[in-house]
Amino acid sequence: MIKHRLGALIAVLLQVICLTWSQPFPNYHADFVSIGDRDSDLKWWQTGAFYQIYPRSFKDSNGDGVGDLNGIAEQLPYLKEIGITATWLSPIFTSPMADFGYDIANFTEVAPIFGTMADFDHLMEVAKKLDIKIILDFVPNHSSDECEWFRRSAAGDPEFKDFYVWHPGRMENGNRHPPSNWISVFRGSAWQWHDGRQEYYLHQFVKKQPDLNYRNPKVRETMSNVLRFWLAKGVSGFRIDAVPHVFEIAPDAQNQYRDEPRNDWDNDPEDYGYLQHIYTVDQPETIDLVYSWRAVLDSFQREHGGEERILMAETYSPIDIVMQYYGNATAEGAQLPFNFLLISELSNSSNAHAYEGTALKWLQHMPQGRTANWVLGNHDKPRVGSRLGRDRVDMLNMLTATLPGASVTYQGEELGMTDVWISWKDTVDPSACNTNPSIYEQYSRDPERTPFQWTDAQDAGFSNASKTWLPIALDYKLVNVELERQKPLSHLNVFKQLWQLRKQSNTLQRGETEVKALSDAVLAVKRGLEHDSTFLTLLNIYDGVETINLRQSFPDLPPELKVVVVTERSQVKVGDLINSTSLQLQPKDSLILQSTSSYYSYATNGESRLLPVLGVYLWLAQVALYLSSR
Repeated sequence: MIKHRLGALIAVLLQVICLTWSQPFPNYHADFVSIGDRDSDLKWWQTGAFYQIYPRSFKDSNGDGVGDLNGIAEQLPYLKEIGITATWLSPIFTSPMADFGYDIANFTEVAPIFGTMADFDHLMEVAKKLDIKIILDFVPNHSSDECEWFRRSAAGDPEFKDFYVWHPGRMENGNRHPPSNWISVFRGSAWQWHDGRQEYYLHQFVKKQPDLNYRNPKVRETMSNVLRFWLAKGVSGFRIDAVPHVFEIAPDAQNQYRDEPRNDWDNDPEDYGYLQHIYTVDQPETIDLVYSWRAVLDSFQREHGGEERILMAETYSPIDIVMQYYGNATAEGAQLPFNFLLISELSNSSNAHAYEGTALKWLQHMPQGRTANWVLGNHDKPRVGSRLGRDRVDMLNMLTATLPGASVTYQGEELGMTDVWISWKDTVDPSACNTNPSIYEQYSRDPERTPFQWTDAQDAGFSNASKTWLPIALDYKLVNVELERQKPLSHLNVFKQLWQLRKQSNTLQRGETEVKALSDAVLAVKRGLEHDSTFLTLLNIYDGVETINLRQSFPDLPPELKVVVVTERSQVKVGDLINSTSLQLQPKDSLILQSTSSYYSYATNGESRLLPVLGVYLWLAQVALYLSSR
């Protein structure tokens, strides 16, 4: 009897010791039971994994060498497999394809090359079953010159006369000249003479893309109706193309447009960089226009219910202007103005301090209560594997998956696809075709637009056509979905692990963020949440072996951390415990570490309480000893 009671007393003392030992790191634990609905205030898009599909290059279902809607529907389960929340489709609308869909002839029709409206409806049905949301490209700056609106405007139809930006030009010494010196993004004058109307029209992109006139209220209402049409078809939002170009400065009292000043660093008068675009981009009216489109989406939701519909705004503007797209004290704007800093500010030679500064630049400028987003690539920029190195693909996907907010992945980046060299003969991008064989490569966007690589079969499983619209990458037998599924630490499988972890972790969805360069080579992202695990993402950006003491930079870390995600460059394995004062990272290595748990979490009286795991077992032992002594 005495022996049993002595054992019970020892158990109680051990429990007290356990409670004492467990106190130094109260925030480093995991919940084993749910405490309320912690995600109740998170909207679907705030931690979403967005995926851009370039329809021409994703999957060809009918053998014509061009991807289509049925091909997308067929492969949507793949997006579910890799953890995607929503997919943004580049334009699928009726178009003569002068700029591969960004020259729209009918904003509410599906281009025959991509399928039919019935095919789109089928895609929406498949997406709904898979719980994948569809985001459409909204191209507001211009239409095609084959659009009925433009034809009627050029003919002087009173209803459409001022739908586009027209001007008779300047007369100098009896000769007619363009209204201003403005230059097109795709080289040369931004003004094109129209013989029928006997006036110039503005085109900030190719001449077959005349700019709409948003100073005309009819244009604004017509484009708002385009949004309403597709919302009624069930889409979850829109990516707004080329937002900064939508407005240009109004003509002066004499109906003249001002010339833009030139840049002294560009000596090519045909090149877009020759001028400072102070009158043709980032006009103040543009921000208010985006707010009006957000109001259209919010009004639709109030009327029809359902989850929030979103706007994603494409803008490479200065950071202070980009932040205005979020909204202000009186109006809501785009939920996700695209964050292109990882594209525009990082290069192959950037060190960890540059990575830190780039991440913090967005987070520190972002208005309170807004959601961050991280974009690594798109159809207009070189692929991340070519831009920053194929050996950095995993670490960059790891970075965007563990930074706060949403991320946007361009198709193929999860595989490590890289740019494909395209000859002048095979070049189809108008940005390059408007140049010449000696300089086209610096303007071409074809290299990042080549067909997706599904298998090692003909045409990489993208098509069974004798010729695809762009050549297939030569490395498709080594870089494809089918092969990478079989390799545990392939780029694809690391990507899948990242998003599985992200969806399971309250900390990665809701936690506080600390981004810190530990040296020139090593970047750390620490995510912490009270009453939950702490996560630490580590990237060794360079080619040397790096040994680091994590507690020098993060003194509140526990002595040991558990490895939860590795890459093929790592020497440690998932599940390993590492000493937080001495960790070795291999060249171009990246890891995610997690604090180990010392607590069970339980709820009582509406409050979260903690109980040490060892204490639970000792308490049970105490009960058992007491009962056995009776």
